[in-house]
Amino acid sequence: MKNWVLAALAAAMMSTAGWAQHSHETLVEGLEYPWSLAFLPDGRMLVTEKPGRLRVVDETGLRAEPVSGVPDVLYSGQGGLLDVVLHPDFATNQIIYLTWSEGEARDNTLKLGRGRLDGMVLTGFEEIFAAEPRRNTDVHYGARLAFLPDNTLLLGIGDGFDHREEAQRPQTHYGSYVHLNADGSVIEGTFADAAPGVYTIGHRNPQAIAIDPATGIVYSNEHGPRGGDEINILVEGQNYGWPIATYGTDYSGALVSPYTSYPGMEEPLLYWVPSIAPSSMTIYRGAMFPDWDGDLLVTALIHGDAEVASGHLRRVDLEDGAVVGQDVLLGDVEARMRFVTVAPDGSVYLLTDEPEGRLIRLYRD
Repeated sequence: MKNWVLAALAAAMMSTAGWAQHSHETLVEGLEYPWSLAFLPDGRMLVTEKPGRLRVVDETGLRAEPVSGVPDVLYSGQGGLLDVVLHPDFATNQIIYLTWSEGEARDNTLKLGRGRLDGMVLTGFEEIFAAEPRRNTDVHYGARLAFLPDNTLLLGIGDGFDHREEAQRPQTHYGSYVHLNADGSVIEGTFADAAPGVYTIGHRNPQAIAIDPATGIVYSNEHGPRGGDEINILVEGQNYGWPIATYGTDYSGALVSPYTSYPGMEEPLLYWVPSIAPSSMTIYRGAMFPDWDGDLLVTALIHGDAEVASGHLRRVDLEDGAVVGQDVLLGDVEARMRFVTVAPDGSVYLLTDEPEGRLIRLYRD
């Protein structure tokens, strides 16, 4: 089915089905603009706060003191302390990975580092990758990180907003995903004369990497401008179009491009007009909601086409790789939704994007 048909049918397919099947509870309040969450093997959670703190949530709630040893960050615009991901062998090596913006508002970049978590201390922390070149804006960092099944890393990097044409040039990291070994060394890809590690190009502001453990498919999503948010399937060496091909318009209302598709460029699996501002995504493979098996869960910062007041959780129903429907969940929370992940028991955990941010658990009644 053509993507434009999918977009046209989105409103018809969208529902609030299943509201009676689940409930939600607020587990923690008082997180300052939380951005990401990772479950530790012992049941504790690590939560990043954009101003530069790594917090711990345990069975008693939010620990008062943050983890020490975290790098200094540029907390400005969309920058700060961003993603947190565990090494696949964390149970034996205790290594965690962080992404953050470093520098000053008009001279900065996205960085990736790792260290060993020892109680409430991050020891031996080292920077292992920095996006090139540096930027003069403090927005569109991307910064989402994920391990592939072979224990290599993908890192999404935004176009810096003012540098969108660079997203078509693999010679820079603007608007790309990069492929790295676990130690941060680059894995050279298929683009000629490319910046180190460039895996895909043509992205605006990547917000998620979701790898299906059942199929190995790598899904990503990204912000469009005014409309044109996308879910894509990432394949090494491909060009995802921005800014030559987009379903969005500029914030002024002007055309970014006359093209919604272009030869040699990948089309999205799904796009949204108007924007919902997708901010994270995971694929559901859990026991608590068997009807959701294999579906994508997407956090939205704004309401878009949903009849809710603010952000929400969007379930994208997939069948045989095709989008067949969407459900809007948690619209009654009335908050910008920043992050979603699936807990070991199959419940769904979310972070709200607020100065007094919340950790919310979605569970079956």
